[in-house]
Amino acid sequence: MMPSKNKSKLGLFVLGCGLLFIGFIAGKKAGEISPAMISGAETLFGLEFSPAEKDSMIQNLTNQRNSFEQMREQKLDNATAPALYFNPLPHGFVPNQVQTQYVWGLPKQVELPTKDVDIAFLPVSDLSVLIKNKKISSEKLTRIYLDRIRNYSDTLQCLITLLEDEAIATAKAMDVEIAQGKYRGPLHGIPYGIKDLLAVKGTKTTWGAMPYKDQVINETATIVEKLQGAGAVLVGKFTLGALAMGDVWYGGVTKNPWNLKQGSSGSSAGSASAVSAGLVPFAIGTETLGSIVSPSTRNGVTGLRPTFGRVSRHGAMALSWSMDKIGPISRSALDNGIVLSVINGLDVNDKSTIAAAFNYDASKQLKDLKIGYFPDLFDGDGMENDRKVLDDLKNLGLTLNPLELKTSMSPGNIRFILVAEAAAAFDDLTRSNSDDLLVAQHKNAWPNIFRSARFIPAVEYIQANRHRSILIEEIHSLFLNFDVIISPSFGGNQLLITNLTGHPALCLPNGFTENGSPTSITFLANLFDEEKLIMLGRAYQDYIDWQKKRPPLFDK
Repeated sequence: MMPSKNKSKLGLFVLGCGLLFIGFIAGKKAGEISPAMISGAETLFGLEFSPAEKDSMIQNLTNQRNSFEQMREQKLDNATAPALYFNPLPHGFVPNQVQTQYVWGLPKQVELPTKDVDIAFLPVSDLSVLIKNKKISSEKLTRIYLDRIRNYSDTLQCLITLLEDEAIATAKAMDVEIAQGKYRGPLHGIPYGIKDLLAVKGTKTTWGAMPYKDQVINETATIVEKLQGAGAVLVGKFTLGALAMGDVWYGGVTKNPWNLKQGSSGSSAGSASAVSAGLVPFAIGTETLGSIVSPSTRNGVTGLRPTFGRVSRHGAMALSWSMDKIGPISRSALDNGIVLSVINGLDVNDKSTIAAAFNYDASKQLKDLKIGYFPDLFDGDGMENDRKVLDDLKNLGLTLNPLELKTSMSPGNIRFILVAEAAAAFDDLTRSNSDDLLVAQHKNAWPNIFRSARFIPAVEYIQANRHRSILIEEIHSLFLNFDVIISPSFGGNQLLITNLTGHPALCLPNGFTENGSPTSITFLANLFDEEKLIMLGRAYQDYIDWQKKRPPLFDK
């Protein structure tokens, strides 16, 4: 049975040892627990107890409920993480922590295009050379992007906050430094945007959701501070699907620049849409289960999902403490590597971060990479673009080795880890009925997911994470003999598995469907081996030019 949130009944209880997820009160004291109520819970959880066992439980369950009620009297901010921290490292695996100097292999000279639109679609790697060589000022570049944001953001419904004054001031300061001979690195003077679940002091941080549309968080996310330190120029905060799912936010539906009748996918909806349309050269997105890969695919851009623990999440909205990851969306693999070099690293404000080097060196030999692929995932209709990637890599002189993506358990059975954590992150939203303010209210939307997650037993949540430990070891074993594994972006359970295990992924455009929609391929690597993804991704994108394609409606 399913009681109303506003009623003071508690019809079902989570059984087992320790604290258990339940969700039956909205401020009023619940009624007396009976054996009949326990019988109802048995049905939900697939358990069966004798009448005597049910009777014996009543006092314990009553005590537990009283503890829940008292615990809920103390408000928890979304930023308060659980005391249990997820660690993706398999047994015996220690990331390399010796950082070497980056070797980007950038050209010494880049010709400045005569048209602003052509400048707008240049990759970061070219823009950085132009700024360093004083062929264009950061202020000029920033104004080009600000103009495009003003012209196109309403059409795309991709912008929440434009930071024009702040951006111009920062750009001017970066130009002064260049004139003084101070150069901070490849992101010096480069404009960018962020997904609006990252806090910036003095601006609203809406999380894309009506209940939070006027929220102001009095801090700046670590990742933004790092980008500021590298000289990047923040121009705006872009949309996200409400509470990091999909492309529907409180102001509308973010659009795909390639097809304005279609949403941009999500939840990094605005970040991917803006990069695709040439409103910024790169933007920051996040992924819990596809929120970088999916919009990067839909919008025809290049997205990097780093290893879990590689990038600090301090100052970011929490959805799933054990699955949330932050990464760049840009025009190329190389651009993503440049951004990652700035945003990665240990952070005392985020206990989930892990110390690990990121050593990209453009002089390393591509032929030294050991590359695998999952052949069964490339079979079937509609996979022509993915199969073409395999041919392209072979044409580069690379050897591809087949292997099987096989696990001893079904990853789908532990997917509820995400929704259990999400329901906890937005516990107050459910109990206060504020979830009614969210735009999406269908059965697969957050309000119903949060409510349903209240009935996930704590014992089963812990059991799922024990299965997850086995999954981590099994996927790690796949990478013992490979540097990079190629997979269709949405092939089999690959996306779910690698998000559960925390492995990095690089999603690259690899063509179009017959109706003109972009498609993508995904390169996977072992934990903290992102430099190998950038290495292969750069070589692939130097060989083809899908990443250079522009949506016609915005190529002006």
